[in-house]
Parts: sequence; structure tokens; C-alpha cells
Amino acid sequence: MVDGMQPGDVESVDAGMDSGHAIRIRGVSKYFPIYETPRDRLKQMLLPRLTRLLGRAPRSYHREFWALNGVSFDIRRGETVGIIGRNGAGKSTLLQILCGTLEPSSGIVETRGRIAALLELGAGFNPEFSGRENVFMNGAILGLSHAEVARRFDEIAAFADIGDFIEQPVKTYSSGMYVRLAFAVQACVDPDILVVDEALAVGDIGFQYKCFKRMEALKKQGVTILMVSHATASILEYADRCIVLDGGRVVHDTTDVLAAVLAYEKGMLNAPQASVAASTVGDAAQPASLAELQAIQQRDGNRALGEKRFGSARAIIERIGLYKSDGAALAENPLLRPNEEIVFRFVLAAAEAIPNVVLGVSLSGVKGGDIWGDNNLGANQPLDLRPGRQEVEYRVRLPLSSGEYLLHCGLACFDGEGREELDQRRPVAQLRFWSPREQVGVVHAPIRVELPGGAEQ
Repeated sequence: MVDGMQPGDVESVDAGMDSGHAIRIRGVSKYFPIYETPRDRLKQMLLPRLTRLLGRAPRSYHREFWALNGVSFDIRRGETVGIIGRNGAGKSTLLQILCGTLEPSSGIVETRGRIAALLELGAGFNPEFSGRENVFMNGAILGLSHAEVARRFDEIAAFADIGDFIEQPVKTYSSGMYVRLAFAVQACVDPDILVVDEALAVGDIGFQYKCFKRMEALKKQGVTILMVSHATASILEYADRCIVLDGGRVVHDTTDVLAAVLAYEKGMLNAPQASVAASTVGDAAQPASLAELQAIQQRDGNRALGEKRFGSARAIIERIGLYKSDGAALAENPLLRPNEEIVFRFVLAAAEAIPNVVLGVSLSGVKGGDIWGDNNLGANQPLDLRPGRQEVEYRVRLPLSSGEYLLHCGLACFDGEGREELDQRRPVAQLRFWSPREQVGVVHAPIRVELPGGAEQ
């Protein structure tokens, strides 16, 4: 602890820090009181004081939620560090403490230099002010004079690229316009430390590419960058180091970014399976009743992804297993390479014999939009279901670029001209692809360069 500082202090300091460090965090913890009712909050404000006056030990009317618990690490100047973890791991709380917008319950935070932070969409914007006025206001918050912001204004406006909306109140902006202007301000004011928390996920793919290129330029200038993202492909692409949080604690801190991401992905893939009941319909040789299958359909699903299920449930997709070509479960090695074979192993359960079944599988982007899909009819393979359980296996190689994709599957049947939805599951899982070669779009198709004279590169 630095002399004269008390637990809970957050300072930007030079003394006590190695000149090679931009950030030093020691034993940082943060708890939030959780009240069951507004009445309990009022009791907590008044009753403990009264009981102390009476010489009695006060009781607590709330429970403590520890968002962070004893977090410690150092970040050197010029490092790009990815911070990942499931929802509720403490990532955003840590960044707010680092930026000084939230005080820790205990511990010390030391920083060196100007911090520019993009923590929430439009954070720090006055909705009644125009974009121009908000640029100057945010510049002042970051410690720049009016003249310094004026010199940078054209660069900020050009980067945001929102046209005449720069003169309009930001309350009229779309979410994409918010993040464009917010990132432009933070990235164009020469920060020493840049903190980005998921906000870039709102922008379109072209703007995201532009932002990452700007971050690369800042990195070359020696700016320290902290990235919080569920898009692990971005962490793999840009981070020199990865910190994994779980339950408010640091569980991994390593320069082996791929190893950290694999550990995180493995935990994420295993967690939803643990939260979803492992449905069984009894002996595989015995058909399940329609009521049993309907109950499974209504009860089970990937809650982590907000899966939606619907259909008559005369037959259901009871389980889907994801594997690599060597038989290893995807949960054990979650990252996929472009064109790596994926095995989808379906367990179908039927209450009765159903002919002419179509089992479809598809991928979409996390924000929607179909990317790929196929089914047994397209593969010229008829499928008839018998009462009870049976397995069906699909194999495919997908030339996809780095990114996250949602997996959907569905079971239907045809009766004359009609189609009956038996069990639609959307989305049932998430797949993550990664390649060290950066490409635009979703199709991974590396070019081969030929130079005059026949040489290839």
C-alpha cells in the first residue's frame, strides 16, 4: 500500500510505480448490498444506529454480493490486454473502478497517464447537447482545453463519419451513431490508456474494422489498451495478454492468449450444459408418450443463449452433441479453424412412427442473418423415424472467418402439401471460429498472390 493511502483509494500516480507500468491493481474488492425490499433498505439506514445507541449489536438487513474479490495484477505500458469472463464475472465493475467512476470496497488502484474509456453506449453524453457540444464537453472531462479539442475536432468528426448529425442533439442518434462518436472522441484525444468494454459490438462491421485499425495505430504509439469482449476472436487477434475473471477473481493471467481463451471457452460451453436438465425418455427401446416429449420441449433449452423451442413435439431433438473429426467433444477444445470438420450428433426421440422427416441445421451471425444451412433432404438422404430414440450424424467443413456464430436446428415432417414443425430449436449452441489470418466478411478464402514471372507468394 502506498504511504498515506487507505483501502478504497483510487489514484493516478507517478510515485510508487515503475515507469514501465501503466496500471497497478492490488487486492481490489467490491461488494454491493442487495436488499430484498425497499423497506429493508430503509431499515438498514436507520435501525443499526439506534441499536448501537442502545448498546446492542446491530443486525444487517441486506446480503453482500462481491463483484470483485482480491483482484491483483500489473499492466505494462504499451500492452494490449484482453479481459474475458462470463456475464457477472466482474469485468465491467473492474473497468469502472479502474476509470474512477466506481470506488472499490478495498484495495489500491494506481494508473499512469490519461485514461480514455468507452464503458457504456453514450456514457458521458448529454442527450440534449449536439454531437459537437458533446465532443467539447468530453474533451474537457479528459483534461483538454477548448483550443486543444478545436484542433482535433475535424479529425474526430471525420472518424465518426456521421455527417450533419454532428450538429444534432445526440438523443436523435441511433445506437450505431452513438458508438461512432463516442469512440472517435476517446481514440482521437491521444490517451495513454484506452479502455473499451463491449461497446464496439454495436457498430457495423465496417466501423468495427476502422476502430481496430485505429487501436493498432495507438498500440504502435505505446498506448496501453484494455479490451473487454465476449468476441474472443478479437482478443486472439489483438491482445498480447489475457486475463480471465470468474466469480470476481482472476483465474488466468497469461501471455498465452490462446490457452486462456480455450480455458474460458471450455467453461462457457460446459456451463449451459450443466444448467440444462439432461433429458431422458426412459428405455431407448420404449417409445415416449407425446406428453413426455412435450414436457421436455417446454422445460429444456440452452438458457445461456435464450433458446426458443416450438413444435408439436410428436418427435423432438432430444440432444445434440458437437465433436471434432477425431471424436473429441467441442466442449474440450472449443475453437474451430476454418474448414475444420465438425460433427453434429443428434439424438431424436419420437412418440410414434413418422415418415418423411427433415432434420435441418443452420448457422447465423450473433446479430442475425443466415450464413449457412443444410438438411438431409438436400443431401438426398430420406429419414423416417420409428417410435423411441435414434441417432443421426452430420459432418461438414465450413470455410468461415474468425468470429462467433449461432447454431440452430429443427425437425419437421411433410404430409402431402403440408409441413408440420415437430421441434425447432433456435439457437441451441454457439460456435467460435478463429484463424490467425484476418479477413473481411464471414467467408474464409485466402488469396494466392502470383507475381510477374510466375513466382507465387
